[in-house]
Amino acid sequence: MATPIPQHILDELTDVHLPREMAPPPLNEHLEIDGIRVPVYRYPAVVLGSGAAGLRAAVELKRRGVDVLVVTRKLFWGTSAFSGSDKQTLHTACTKHRGDDFTKMAQALGGGGAMDADIAYVEAVGSIGAFAGLKYLGLPLPEDRFGAVLRYQTDHDEFGRATSCGPRTSRLMVKVLSEEATRLNIPFLDHTTGMSLLKSGSGQGEKAAGLVLLNRTNHDNPYGLSVVLSPYIVLATGGPGELFRDSVYPKNCFGSLGLALEAGLELTNLTEHQFGIGTRRTEFPWNLSGTYVQVMPYVYSTDADGTEYNFLADYYRTTQELASNVFRKGYQWPFHATRTLNYGSSLVDLAIYRETRKGRTVWLDFLRNPQPVPGDHPFDLARLDADVRAYLENNGALQATPIERLKCMNPLAIELYKQYRKDITREPLPFNVNHQHMNGGIDVDIFARSSLPGCYAVGEIAGTHGVTRPGGAALNAGQVFGQRCAAHIHSQLKRKPWASETPDTLERTLQKALAWLNRNVGNPRGIALDDLASEIQNRMSDHAGFVCHVGEIPAALDAARELNRRIAREGVCINEPRKLSEGILRVQTALLSEAVLAALDHYVRQGGGSRGARMLCAEQGSQAPESRLGILNGYRFLAEKDTHKQEKILVRYDPEQGMRISTRPLRSIEDTGTIYFEKNWGAYLTGDIYP
Repeated sequence: MATPIPQHILDELTDVHLPREMAPPPLNEHLEIDGIRVPVYRYPAVVLGSGAAGLRAAVELKRRGVDVLVVTRKLFWGTSAFSGSDKQTLHTACTKHRGDDFTKMAQALGGGGAMDADIAYVEAVGSIGAFAGLKYLGLPLPEDRFGAVLRYQTDHDEFGRATSCGPRTSRLMVKVLSEEATRLNIPFLDHTTGMSLLKSGSGQGEKAAGLVLLNRTNHDNPYGLSVVLSPYIVLATGGPGELFRDSVYPKNCFGSLGLALEAGLELTNLTEHQFGIGTRRTEFPWNLSGTYVQVMPYVYSTDADGTEYNFLADYYRTTQELASNVFRKGYQWPFHATRTLNYGSSLVDLAIYRETRKGRTVWLDFLRNPQPVPGDHPFDLARLDADVRAYLENNGALQATPIERLKCMNPLAIELYKQYRKDITREPLPFNVNHQHMNGGIDVDIFARSSLPGCYAVGEIAGTHGVTRPGGAALNAGQVFGQRCAAHIHSQLKRKPWASETPDTLERTLQKALAWLNRNVGNPRGIALDDLASEIQNRMSDHAGFVCHVGEIPAALDAARELNRRIAREGVCINEPRKLSEGILRVQTALLSEAVLAALDHYVRQGGGSRGARMLCAEQGSQAPESRLGILNGYRFLAEKDTHKQEKILVRYDPEQGMRISTRPLRSIEDTGTIYFEKNWGAYLTGDIYP
């Protein structure tokens, strides 16, 4: 970098401390059910999850005068607090130089297809307020001397709308939002898992009424069974980190899409994910995007005997082509099937996949430059593709070795790994291609409302993204819809002030929960939780990962269905109290895995092709990657159909009928240029903008 950064500043941006505890809610009510005492909390709104999206929803609710309770499995644990990349990205409308165009930004957000136009526009327009609120709370977004926030280009982003606080951007977001939650005296119910959604009414009148919980700090009953009664529930538990074996999520990040399925909520785009290179989950999981690869480290593999292989040299025709595509993984980080063609950057991911299937370990070595392709010139900074050379020149990063280039462009990337006892200035990093993000989730409208009245979804659990999204758009979406759901809930409470009610379904729901716990705790016939996790994760990574052979999908779906039938017959074995939450979440993950496979099977049966993060391989595929050594016919893949970009796949679980799959066309948006001040001011003042 042009300006040397003192060590204490590097430390502040990498070693980010979060509060260890928050104020608990007062408890003044119990319910007797089948001889046990169940604590009951009552709030007009409750947020399940304490990541950046959930905290934004809670803070915005409290600012509007709504008493809100945050329920969390582990305070500030999860992807927001523990995930990131070289300079973790926040993607918002650009606020430098000539500004931005919200309509064009919305088009970029939905450019991959399968994204509602109204959702994309809301994320674009709302990014300004979300961004400004974070800055107001103290998020250290970098500025130039004129006050414009510094920007750069990220994946699926041609405009340069990205910005960053460094590798810990989302953790810093959690920090400033949790500090605001403390100032607002928002109560937190920690060590608590959502077991099921509580509903009232039936048919068209069915609505959310609260949550059934397991609270490890509650000793009123053997299981910690508790209840929060509320007419407005915000689900903000993040993505399904335990769904795949090859995953860059922190351990024990389950999300609650399984809970949503059990409650009958409609889910969408479950076929859409992001996969990309990152360090392995068994060590320290972290995305290796941006400058980690833009400095062009040496990528190699080793076998069990320690023999080293310059395997990328089997795929690219020249050393220049190899090095330039390693660089491009920085801003083309997510795997994309079409980028395996014409010697593109995703050929790197496919090569890594094939190497790991040989039982080899793949490494990034920052002390060595890429090794040459046989018969070609050695690596030379003067011999790079024009876009690569220009980027390095513009950033003054033409040093002799990758680690020197990384120190110049992003010293925080080095400090981050040092914090976890990995010194990349001395030793290489083992890595692979991992599941990184679920682009689908709960189907919501422009106010984050789900198909169940009173239930909202924000953050990664919400299926607001389409097939692709610019890097950092997920952080923006969580903040925007945190604001949007809070505004909508506040408007509803203004129309009909909260009057605490006890739904007539409460006793029946609690009896069902208690029966489940009694059956599975210490169940000698039940499936062991480790075995359950392994079966789900191995099946998903091996048969529904970023390389997916279509002929294997039906058998994988049948196996997932049989697993859920077996769970229904035999149950699971929860052999100690501390495993209670895991038992519930593993069972919900099993249901989610069936839903993902059912959606994928439907998509393929409708003639669906490779798109986004998944290569659908088949003998009849029309496209095949090519390597230096020849065409990779084993990875011939189906091409995407344009018609599928204009629809979304919906999944709803019915206990009697199983997974019910349907499609719907994308929602459009009216011409926003015809929304005039005088004609629309009244709708705002009366609250009619909130349906």
